[in-house]
Amino acid sequence: MKAIIRIQGKQLTVSEGNIFSVNRYAGSQTGDPVEVKEVLLVGEGPEAKLGDPYVAGACVRLNILENKRGKKVIVFKKKRRKGYERKRGHRQELSVVRVESIRM
Repeated sequence: MKAIIRIQGKQLTVSEGNIFSVNRYAGSQTGDPVEVKEVLLVGEGPEAKLGDPYVAGACVRLNILENKRGKKVIVFKKKRRKGYERKRGHRQELSVVRVESIRM
């Protein structure tokens, strides 16, 4: 079974067993369950239920596998001929999650 969910401002198509990364949940630990109730569509084919905006009673259960940091992104600013250069780095905090179940 597939579902389209809205999680942290992004829309994702998921099915049971999928593993993906999202922005870190504050205060979460490895193994914590997360329930997403913002389900936009559940099912496949003619049996699919479309929400308005969300499907009533639908829930996607996630399990946090790991909390980690993403790849470093370099932010470099320069103004030519002025001697102005700034270099900063950023690493995004991420949670790796697995879809445990999809309920209608």
